[in-house]
Amino acid sequence: MSIKLKVGQRIKELRKEIGLSQEALANKAEIDRTYVTDVENGRRNISIENLEKLVNALDIQFTDFFDSPNFDKQ
Repeated sequence: MSIKLKVGQRIKELRKEIGLSQEALANKAEIDRTYVTDVENGRRNISIENLEKLVNALDIQFTDFFDSPNFDKQ
């Protein structure tokens, strides 16, 4: 699985856990909703700045974001 898809799946998982729609997350992160859709589906190579916006909008730390079975511990 590509890193783009892993990141996208993790964003989607966390977004759903807190009950946000893609639109609500995008608004909170101040990015376009279609960008969130593309990231979640692994179609975008997300920048570190936009990843930071999304992580902040999800109210988590970067360490918590990457603490998932989706990411290899190598």
